[in-house]
Amino acid sequence: MTTPQSLLFVFGLGYSALQLAERLKPAGWQVAGTVRTPSKAAALQVQGIAAQVWAGEEPVDVPDGAHWLITLPPDAKGCPAARAAGDKAGMAASINYLSTTGVYGDLSGGWAFEWSPVKPGSARAQARVTAETQWLSASDDRARIVRLPGIYGPGRSPFDRLRDGTAQRVIQPGQVFSRVHVDDIAGGLAALLARPEAGGVFHLCDDLPAPPQDVIAHAATLLGLPVPPDVAIEAAGLSDMALSFYAECKRVANGRAKAALGWKPRYPSYQEGLAAILDAESRSLSGT
Repeated sequence: MTTPQSLLFVFGLGYSALQLAERLKPAGWQVAGTVRTPSKAAALQVQGIAAQVWAGEEPVDVPDGAHWLITLPPDAKGCPAARAAGDKAGMAASINYLSTTGVYGDLSGGWAFEWSPVKPGSARAQARVTAETQWLSASDDRARIVRLPGIYGPGRSPFDRLRDGTAQRVIQPGQVFSRVHVDDIAGGLAALLARPEAGGVFHLCDDLPAPPQDVIAHAATLLGLPVPPDVAIEAAGLSDMALSFYAECKRVANGRAKAALGWKPRYPSYQEGLAAILDAESRSLSGT
């Protein structure tokens, strides 16, 4: 049975996908997808999202004609969803794979453009390249690859670390990161879904790559808290995962998404994004 073009099926109903769902549902979209646990499936079903439990290997029940969004992290063999459902890709209205700008490796502070060659510097980034290739192959190159930098938003921001006392201003001279507010991911994906004919690679990111210590300092100022002292990266006690992020330095361009999709970030820098999070928290506490 073929379903309307306003159905989104998500492999991995997580943070970014649920923000997109909240944007699409008022416009009449139906949202379905996979989760890992029965409890999460039940919670989403109450919200009107047709969630099904999927362990990651068995076949997936995907309605014909749906737009596909894949948010799952890859494993050593690439994307689990590509292996489980790639042979059904031809029935999708569009295929949209969320990847990472980590596929470009270290650019020593230079710019990553949508046409820049990939040069993964870690096994994790190489797995992303493998997953991208799997989806492009499964869809006869129809899949759109959306590469994201560091994601932040409500519940996932420097405010949380400042409040629990774990925030550090880690200093590595010359280090900058690009970022994207989760609401701007939702806006960019909604624009992409509205243009199923658009193809290729898109970057959804803000306009101001910035040193991470500047972001922490600004967040502390907004909260009226003391700015944490500088900590050299060698003394920060970072995990191997965190150190791997600091091993790469790049700025990410978003010109193609702006030109092809008519999208632009609502929060062009971390200043606007952090202010919006704090304002939303205040309104939630006041009940407005």
